Order: sequence, then structure tokens, then C-alpha cells
Amino acid sequence: MDAETTRKRAAESGGVSTDAALYQVVREGVLRRARNRGVLVDFGCGAGTLWRVMGADLAKYVGVDVLRYDGFPSGERVEFVLSDLEKGCPDLGDSCADIVCCLETIEHVENPRALFREVVRLAKPGGLIVVTTPNQLSLASKISLLLKNEFIFFQERPGLYPSHLTALLEIDLVRMARENGLEAIEAIYTGCGRIPLSAGRWPRFLSARRGSRARAFSDNVILLANKSPAGATVPAVWRS
Repeated sequence: MDAETTRKRAAESGGVSTDAALYQVVREGVLRRARNRGVLVDFGCGAGTLWRVMGADLAKYVGVDVLRYDGFPSGERVEFVLSDLEKGCPDLGDSCADIVCCLETIEHVENPRALFREVVRLAKPGGLIVVTTPNQLSLASKISLLLKNEFIFFQERPGLYPSHLTALLEIDLVRMARENGLEAIEAIYTGCGRIPLSAGRWPRFLSARRGSRARAFSDNVILLANKSPAGATVPAVWRS
């Protein structure tokens, strides 16, 4: 895909996610799992929402995207790197970040595995990797697939296709983590999702972060894993 088409697709997304639950769960996961919170690279940063959510918890925030969206933050602890996400980020060296987040981005690229390898490359040994994507296993998504032959987040309508290209399942993220030798692999959900054929949200008593209920009633799935320390071989553990 040429660079102009990539930028056009990126512009259609607006660079902003309104899903506050997703960012809150990611923040909780980072605070719980990150061994160090020095440098966070936000791969596919959009307008920098993650910085606004957890900038106070970080020493430095580096946003990477195919264009600089309006509203991207500025400051001494913030840096922006312009990069075509389909081609990686050559301006950032290996093992440059304590935490690498890739939120609601992997579904936008033609080669998710190449992007995942780039995310792993940027993380320091022992560093935390966080990847999120729309949940295709939700009840709303399965009903859409049954009735419309399309996953709910990949329908041909403005803001979705062709911006959303690749529908991934929880097991796809886990497999990518295993393929890259990551350790302590953990798949969780936001516990927040839409009711099928409605703009409403599921009631709070149905909320869960793990297990079959989480899959059914959450709009997003989140993978957390650590890059193995140099020279160590640690078997991956998939907790669900």
C-alpha cells in the first residue's frame, strides 16, 4: 500500500478513541505489570490519548504514527516520531523502551505479524508489551457475523473498512506473542461492550476482565506480555 493511501486511511480514523474503559484497563495493566516505567513508546499513538491518561506515571512518552494528529501533546517529556507503521520505525533503535503499547492499531495494517515483531524489537529485555484490538468474540460481533456476514468492527461503513483491515482473535495475539518468545502472556478484556443492535452498553453486573463472560460482553481484547531478559528462556503462560 502506498504512503498516501496509508495516510488517508489514518486520517479517517481521527487518531482518537472514545473508549475510556480501554485506556483505564491498559493503565491498570501497565502499573501492575511494568518493571520499569521510564520510557513508553506508543506505536500508533493517534492524538496521544494514552499520554493524557497516564503521563503522570511515566518519565518519557514517545508517540509514533504515520501523521501527527491535531491535539498531540507537547512538553519536555513528550516526543513524536513520524513513521509509516506498515514499514516499522527505523528512527527508533532496538530495545529503546521500557514499555511498548500498540493500542487499536494492529487491525489497521496489512501485516499484523510484521507490526508485532516491530513492537517487540522496540522493547527492552524484560520490558512490557501491550497490544489491543477490537474483540471479534463478543456477542455483538458474533451476531453481526451471523446476520451480516461481517464482523461488527469491520463493516464497510465510514470509520471502519478500509481503515480496519485485519480482524484478529484473542488466540491470534497469543500466538504472535509465543512466536516472538514473550513471557507471562496474559489476555484480558475491558469488561465494557455494546448491546447488539443497540447503542447501549451492557449493565455493570455482566462486566468481567477474564473468561467467557469477558469475551461475550467486551468490545476490546488486551494482550500483556514481557520480553524475555537477555539470554533467558522462559516458557509463555497464557492466563485467561
